[in-house]
Amino acid sequence: MKNTAAPKTEKITAPKAARARAPAAPKPAASTRETRGAERRETILMAALDEFSARGFESTRLEDVAKRAGIAKGTVYLYFRDKETLFQELVREMLSPVLGGIEATRSADLPVGKLSEILVDLFVREIYETRRKDVIRLMITEGRRFPKLAEFYYREVLSPIFDALRGLLKRASAHGPVPQALIEFPQLIAAPAVIAIIWNGLFESYEPLDVRKMLKAHIDLMLAPRGAL
Repeated sequence: MKNTAAPKTEKITAPKAARARAPAAPKPAASTRETRGAERRETILMAALDEFSARGFESTRLEDVAKRAGIAKGTVYLYFRDKETLFQELVREMLSPVLGGIEATRSADLPVGKLSEILVDLFVREIYETRRKDVIRLMITEGRRFPKLAEFYYREVLSPIFDALRGLLKRASAHGPVPQALIEFPQLIAAPAVIAIIWNGLFESYEPLDVRKMLKAHIDLMLAPRGAL
């Protein structure tokens, strides 16, 4: 009898290599190392902030920083030459966003009232509500005992900030009166911010401070017309 079954067709499949899903391209080794290095550096800096805040600059040892960071002491030296360099890099790393925020407004042409609102918001958001206030508190307590640290802080942080503030206040005077004393002594703007940081460290649990409201009141008093108070 003649076989009438349908002829068996051969199933054609793609080669295995073509069927297999292409593996994800590996990340460049150099890029991965850089990422790990940046993360470890950040870990060391945060551990250093904890140690400096707890012990002060003089009593802090690099082995304590390493222990808190969960690394060997020798690893710290791969990133920082010594304790002073570590402290300086901590200051630079923590406060560079604040400097950047002020520099971003350097060319702004705003009335002094609007400018003050921006500066108050910047201080509260980027310093008072973050651990950056701990760096400033450290400088208040340690700067007198370690003049090199104070000189570094003035050169890298305070001087650029006050230069920027003087320029901003001069431009703001084109929109309305700005006290000359404020342009000459921009430290007057920063004074209540320092008070707020000191108060936060000593008395916050007894009397919480509405720092934003206090800073605004301070600026309103400075800008009040003569004889209005």
